[in-house]
Amino acid sequence: MEHRSVWLATAEVPTYDPLLHDLDVDVVVVGGGLVGLTTAVLAQRDGPRVAVLEGARIGCGTTGHTTGKVTSQHSLIYADLVRRHGEHDARRYAEANQAGVEKLAGLADELGIECELARAVAFAYTTDPRQCERIEDEVAAAKELGLPASLSSEIDLPFEVEAAVRFDDQVHFHPGKYLAGLARALVRGGGAIYENTRVSEIEESPDHRVHLTTDKGTVGADQAVVASLIPPGLVGGYFAKTRPHRSYGLAMRLNGEAPRSMAISVDAPTRSTRPWGQDGIIIVGNGHEVGDDEDTEARYRDLEDWGRSTFDVKSTDYRWSAQDYATPDQVPYVGRSALGHRVLVATGFRKWGLSNGTAAAIMLADLLADRENDWLRVFDASRIGDALAVGRLVKDNLKVGTELFGGRLNRPGPVPIDHLQPEEGGIVELDRETVGGYRDAEGALHAVKLRCSHLGCPLHWNNAEHSWDCRCHGSRFDVDGAVLNGPATGPLETRL
Repeated sequence: MEHRSVWLATAEVPTYDPLLHDLDVDVVVVGGGLVGLTTAVLAQRDGPRVAVLEGARIGCGTTGHTTGKVTSQHSLIYADLVRRHGEHDARRYAEANQAGVEKLAGLADELGIECELARAVAFAYTTDPRQCERIEDEVAAAKELGLPASLSSEIDLPFEVEAAVRFDDQVHFHPGKYLAGLARALVRGGGAIYENTRVSEIEESPDHRVHLTTDKGTVGADQAVVASLIPPGLVGGYFAKTRPHRSYGLAMRLNGEAPRSMAISVDAPTRSTRPWGQDGIIIVGNGHEVGDDEDTEARYRDLEDWGRSTFDVKSTDYRWSAQDYATPDQVPYVGRSALGHRVLVATGFRKWGLSNGTAAAIMLADLLADRENDWLRVFDASRIGDALAVGRLVKDNLKVGTELFGGRLNRPGPVPIDHLQPEEGGIVELDRETVGGYRDAEGALHAVKLRCSHLGCPLHWNNAEHSWDCRCHGSRFDVDGAVLNGPATGPLETRL
C-alpha cells in the first residue's frame, strides 16, 4: 500500500520551474489547485497576462487529496442555510454550486481533458431513524431551491438505510488528470506557472499595484488572487475566521463491481464513498480539527476496518489525508479581501471545494473583469456573519488562545532523543532543550523547534503523516521544518 494520494500517483502532472527573477503581470494567482488554475484559465480568456505561483507542486494540496466528488449535494446544508441566511441567499449558494458542477464538466469537455469524468447519483444517507426528519427537511429545502433532489429509502451500498437525500446527475472525476489539463491549457494560452515558489507577503501599494514577495523573487501585478487553501501569513485575518480540519482517505480494490453511486453518511463518524473504476472504491472520513488527535494512525485503521467489514475488499492500494478550512456560517469567503481592493481571496470550502471552488473561480474571474455576479454578496469575503457565526468565532478564538498559552502543558513530556525508534517521532530532550524529534528509516535524527512560525503556537506530532501540526490555525511542517500547510510561510528552526 502506498501512503500517497491515488490521484497524484496515477496522473502525469506537468512540472514547472520555480520563479528565478522578478516578474510583472496583469493578474497573479497564488495557489496551483483547482481554484487557482480554474481562475487563471477563465481570467486569461478576458485578455490579461496571467501567472500562477505554487508553493510546492501543482495539485499537491487539497485538490489532489479529495474524494473527486463534484456535487452540489453537501450532506445536510440547505435546510440550515434557509434558516440562517434566508431563502434568497440559500438559493444563490445552491445555484453557484450547481453551476460549479456544470462548469467543471464543461471545461473538461471543452479543453479535451481526459479525467475519467462520469455522471452519478449522490446520496446523503442515515441508518438512524431519529435522523429521518432532518433528511426530509433537507429534501424539501433543496427541491424548493431548484436542486435535483428527491427522498429515497434505497441506495446501492451493501446495507439498509432509513432515509437518504438523492441528487441526480452529479459528477465524479480524476482530480490529478483534470488539474494537469488545466495547467497545460493555461500555458498553451500564454500563461505562466511557477512551482516551488512560496509567497510570504502580499501588499497593495499606493501606486494601485499589488506586490508579492516570494522566496525566489518579487511579483508586481494589477490584481492578485489568493487561492492557497488559506491566505498566507496574516493576510485578511482569515486564519482567525476559519477552522482547519483533516480527513483520511483510502483507495480499495474489491472482489467484484463497486457501487456506482456517490454517498456520504449523515451519521458520525462520516463515511464518504465513490466508485474508482469498475472494481474500486474510494472511502473518506474520520475528520477532526488539525492537531486534536494524538493517534492519527488509528484513523486510518478504523477507516480500513469499516471498509473491510462493509465491502468484499481485495486490497487497499493507497491511503492519504487532506486538509481544509471551514467558516463559521458554512459559506466560503470569496471576493475582495479586507487587505485591499486589488487582492481577491477564496477560502473556507468546508471539504466541498470542487463545486464551491469552481463556482469561486467563476466569481473571481468576473471580479477581475469587473463583471456583475449575483452570487458574490452571499460569499462576500469581508462579511462578519450572523449572530451564530460571531458566537462561533468567539468560541474558536478562545480555544486558540488557550492553546497558545497553555498547549505546551497538555503535551507529553520529553523523552531522551536516543529513545526514538526508526520512523518514530515525538517530543524529546536534546542538549537540555525540549524539541520535536524524528528518526528516519535509515536511523538519521531530525530535530526542530516546537514553535509554529506563524504565531508561535506549540506543535504536536502527527504519527500517521510524520508531521508537526499546529492546533491554532492549521499550519503543518515536515520533520525538517519545511512548511506543508499554511498559513505559516517560514520554516521551523532546526536543532540538528
